[in-house]
Amino acid sequence: MLVRFGFEIVISTPGPVPLILALSPHPSVAGRILGANKIMTEPSVPIEEFLDPFGNRRARLVAPRGQTRLWSDDVIEIEGEPDVFDWNARQHEVAHLPPETLPFLTASRYCEADMLSQQAWDLFAGTKPGWARVQAICNFVHNHLTFGYKFGRPTKTAVHAMSEATGVCRDFAHLAIALCRATNIPARYASGYLGDIGVPPSGPGDFCAWFEVYLEDRWYTFDARYNTPRIGRILMVRGRDAADGAMITSFGTYQLDLFRVWTDELPETMTQADVLKELEHLPEAPALTLAMAGSS
Repeated sequence: MLVRFGFEIVISTPGPVPLILALSPHPSVAGRILGANKIMTEPSVPIEEFLDPFGNRRARLVAPRGQTRLWSDDVIEIEGEPDVFDWNARQHEVAHLPPETLPFLTASRYCEADMLSQQAWDLFAGTKPGWARVQAICNFVHNHLTFGYKFGRPTKTAVHAMSEATGVCRDFAHLAIALCRATNIPARYASGYLGDIGVPPSGPGDFCAWFEVYLEDRWYTFDARYNTPRIGRILMVRGRDAADGAMITSFGTYQLDLFRVWTDELPETMTQADVLKELEHLPEAPALTLAMAGSS
């Protein structure tokens, strides 16, 4: 399967503003990528790429005074299989978990597992440990929260989502992560591209948040918002929660003028030459309204 993915973001700044971006495909993403596979800017400014402690690709730059346009546009060749499903995946005893999973077992900035512990056990103590318990958590979050861009805010945590019963993609992920951790299941935040592949069109594109849990000696993808295996995820960042993978971290003020994202399946018959020809110009993808942009 060929998937074209990318973004165009335009910001305005009153003066030079240092930025750290998390807008590149994660190094673990499998599949051949055609295109520059890097962030472009207009006006052209120096960009320094580095890996953060979670293995995410980051880009560092200083946006000059005025408007700065950021974009990326690539095509990836992937298998096109839905998220892996294994109802029999077992849950590890905490004493037997690999050390690298332990940071994803405790409370973090947006996932207050400690504050939700009693509620989690009240809700899920009767479920079978392992996949069945994670699925029960997904079912609960999916049904408990009402999705809406108007419900998103940068300070909203899992506890807020639980009490308000509303949220955007990241709130669905944060609440599910906190409930998993509260029931001794390592869970980590993930975000990236997820287009309407194999499902009806849902409107203008956006980045999407989901989560991963450690069961049966590996990490599995779960999505409490959609609550069904999906095709064509392209991971950008992982971390304890959204604080570890913010799309744009600015050290100064900026105004968001344009935000659009695309994740579209291309015909399998396209040759490499056809793909490179397509990448000569950005696609005509619709933009999100600025109130919605980047909130998921």
